Amino acid sequence: MTIKNLCWIRRDLRLHDHHALSESLKNGDETYIAFIFDETILEKLNVKKDRRITFIIDSLKEIELEMQKHSASILIRFGDPKIEIPKIISEFGINGLYLNRDYEPRAKIRDDSIIKILQKKGVDTFTFKDHVFYEKAEVLNGQREIYKVFTPYKNKWLETFKSQESVLANFKCPLNKLAVVKNPDSILLIDWYKKIHFEEQSSLLKAGPSEAHKKLLGFKKYISNYKLARDIPALNQTSNLSPYIRMGNLSVREMIKVAISGTDEGHSTWLSEIIWRDFYQVILDVYPKVETHCFKAQYDLIKWAGSREHFQLWCEGKTGYPIVDAAMRCLNQTGMMHNRLRMVVASFLTKTLLVDWRLGEHYFAEKLLDFDLAANNGGWQWSASTGVDAQPYFRIFNPYNQSEKFDPEGIFIKTWCPELKYFSNKKIHYPHESDLVEQVEAKCFIGKDYPHPIVAYKTQKEKALAMFKAIS
Repeated sequence: MTIKNLCWIRRDLRLHDHHALSESLKNGDETYIAFIFDETILEKLNVKKDRRITFIIDSLKEIELEMQKHSASILIRFGDPKIEIPKIISEFGINGLYLNRDYEPRAKIRDDSIIKILQKKGVDTFTFKDHVFYEKAEVLNGQREIYKVFTPYKNKWLETFKSQESVLANFKCPLNKLAVVKNPDSILLIDWYKKIHFEEQSSLLKAGPSEAHKKLLGFKKYISNYKLARDIPALNQTSNLSPYIRMGNLSVREMIKVAISGTDEGHSTWLSEIIWRDFYQVILDVYPKVETHCFKAQYDLIKWAGSREHFQLWCEGKTGYPIVDAAMRCLNQTGMMHNRLRMVVASFLTKTLLVDWRLGEHYFAEKLLDFDLAANNGGWQWSASTGVDAQPYFRIFNPYNQSEKFDPEGIFIKTWCPELKYFSNKKIHYPHESDLVEQVEAKCFIGKDYPHPIVAYKTQKEKALAMFKAIS
């Protein structure tokens, strides 16, 4: 009897170091690979010009080309996975479904439903840890509970890693065991944009596993400077790998290999960022309520005083605060935002404009090419002081100080707010304080070419402190 397995790829778009695919190939005679354009997710995307769809399709095209070398092809469907996966199982006489675990609330419900459907059909489902390095039960405190503070979690993560002799698996995927498929619906033959009702988008980033590896190798050249350079947006010396990580073009093990390849602060800082990623995935897995509620329940009582108008101006990059506006315009045009700037604009929205963090989180979810629910939610709740191990509510970023410290010459601001490019290095952070002569020289009139600040920072800071104190 020929054992046929199906590997369902979702947020793990690669054919190497892939836990579920490796096990499927090892335990069967033939392995099929499927990808489902999930209509239950896509129908919620209001804008049909989404860069993430292009990133996914381009990644799938690279995978397809590699599979075709072995006379194989990705089985692509559009619909509800609870319907489409059982259909594929029946159509090809599949014996077992293999997939990597997803920790998002709706994904867990979806996967549990499919497992139950297949159980009734006598088809076994096998799930694997792949998206994270350690799951919730693997890094626990002395009371056998998950950590709710990052630093002790990180210390235990590192201790556990060291106790396991820092072993990093490499899940081999011999593609000669892929099932031979003649597929008229190949991603290379069908206009899938038309089929799923989206439009192809241009992107600054080329998608796919091979490009991810190029970027990873490029990052290795300056990772030693990562601790210092990562906070300066104009330097562009973050890893720029987040979209590839989000879509699974890279495995977490590949990232860790780079992080432990050196012992300087740059390497250790990047490893710390990877551990933060695991930490937020654990929090979402164990506390799914954080998707819609504050981790610290008392902060659900906050009366957010901010206005819809101010929120909209924040979205458009028209607040009159140059570093905030530059960051938001960059996000809107590229789908990317530097991590330091994510903290700046999140603090500004919640603690200067006094707008509910959920509105900002949702906007990021629509715009970010690297959107990941756990990381996005964790970052927003950290900035808003409502989340697990968040900054204290009285820590409020001063946007002017942040601008002067991390973009001292205004290089990033000039790139995304070109109307300000002729202001001096000092006044570019405070253009509203320029007199008429300075505005004439800068060819930019405040209130006409660039807005006045929509709120006064110091006044809003006091309101924010009062807002938090009212329920603390």
